[in-house]
Amino acid sequence: MRIVQSFITTALLTFGAAAFAQDFENGEDLYLLHCATCHGVEATGQGPMAGILVIKPVNLTALEAENDGTFPTERVIRRIDGRDPLLSHGSPMPVYGYFFEGEDTPYKTPSGQPILTSQPILDLMGYLQSIQIN
Repeated sequence: MRIVQSFITTALLTFGAAAFAQDFENGEDLYLLHCATCHGVEATGQGPMAGILVIKPVNLTALEAENDGTFPTERVIRRIDGRDPLLSHGSPMPVYGYFFEGEDTPYKTPSGQPILTSQPILDLMGYLQSIQIN
């Protein structure tokens, strides 16, 4: 039994425990509540507010395709949490940034580099990864 516990602990540390803790359903709910107004329900950048923004919303279903087949994890996290601001709203992206604040959770990017972010952002990012088209 002790060997099994040790193996599980090692696997979680190796692969990043946060990767197993994403809640895609919560991520979808967050997306519909906070992002669909600009990016659209289908996440293609055609939301009802898209027409009035200085910078048009991107097609969030094509993030992976536009990044040589790799989901741009770090860029997405930094855009959502405000470390990589987008000023199309008249204020830093996202408009609802305060909602995504919380206790830092480590997440391992595809390059192996860890990044700290909140659980709601991980959930939202997990949802965005799940809707990528090839």
